[in-house]
Amino acid sequence: MAKKRREKSEEETPDFKLPKFDEEKFLKKERRNVKTLFISFILGLIVSLISFGFWALLSGSEIRWYLILLFGLFCAPWLRYLFTYLNIDLTEFGRKGWFGTFATYFFTWLIVLVILVNPPFYDEESPRIELAILPGMQEPGGTVNIAAYILDNVGIDEDKIEFELVYPNGNVTTPEFTFENNIFEYAYNNPENISGQYSFSLVAIDVNGHKSQINSSFEYSEDALKIISSIFQEIRSGDVITIKADEKISNENFRVYYTINNETQINVDREEKEDKERYETSAEFQGWEENSDIVINLYAEAYHYFVNVNENFTNIVKDTNKYNFTTGSDSNIGSEPALELKDLSYNLPVHRGLPSTPGFEIITFIVSLIAAILILKWGKKKKK
Repeated sequence: MAKKRREKSEEETPDFKLPKFDEEKFLKKERRNVKTLFISFILGLIVSLISFGFWALLSGSEIRWYLILLFGLFCAPWLRYLFTYLNIDLTEFGRKGWFGTFATYFFTWLIVLVILVNPPFYDEESPRIELAILPGMQEPGGTVNIAAYILDNVGIDEDKIEFELVYPNGNVTTPEFTFENNIFEYAYNNPENISGQYSFSLVAIDVNGHKSQINSSFEYSEDALKIISSIFQEIRSGDVITIKADEKISNENFRVYYTINNETQINVDREEKEDKERYETSAEFQGWEENSDIVINLYAEAYHYFVNVNENFTNIVKDTNKYNFTTGSDSNIGSEPALELKDLSYNLPVHRGLPSTPGFEIITFIVSLIAAILILKWGKKKKK
């Protein structure tokens, strides 16, 4: 009985038949897709040219990018009217079709606009000047190094760089400088040991005539660096030696150190981490000896790294005074190793890479996500 049922079931099972391929319908659909893609591209191109005109007219506006973005999005719905006007059959166009259409329009508009608003098609940016004064306050007899990293998206006109120095007495000079690999450098030696505040201006002009100017100053003073301890005779390992370093030495953190009898070099830590002016040391560090006469020379090192330039620009401040100490009997004198830079409580300047531009990483993520979705959909369609 069971055998008869199986035979009957097998006889009643219909044969599977492939659906008939409608070539005409397929070609019609593909022609429509090509037309919509082409129209989306052309509209994106036209809107990007109009947006570029608005970009130039709105020069200087803080909300320019937002207005241009809104304009680009506002023009997107015109695609539907264009398709209707051109009698394009949107039957079974679906969400996938509209998504591809708007994506083609938007990214065409965005890419072309970005190309147009940058050199060589357009330039409105003035040169960017990053300045370092090393040091900002120097002791008599020392030099002041002025360095600047000058960048521009089309190039700097080296012949139009202007540098003017004004002395404390009001005299003005235009000294010679060097400019190589976008680095401006000038060293002032102060041959006449004139104390007081010096001011200067640096002007950079790009090849399209856009101008940037930066003004600043530096100072010569005998108070840039000094030891202000009250105990110099018969000191012990626990006696604190206090050093005052003027914060004008550098806008960034700088290193303070001293030498013992022109030999051993000892780094000095801050009294408080956030106070750039007060530093403390003692005779407990190696190099000090008990029952000895000690001569101290005091220094500060200011240095700077420009963004994405792997070169350390540095200069030294040397206190014009020498300090004479005598040590008493104390077995702890000279018992501790000198501080290394990593042991200091404050962070010194380091090499800096290119800064990230807020927002662009989000755009990159969105574009990557859309591309991944399209690739997956295409892969699934190909398997089918």
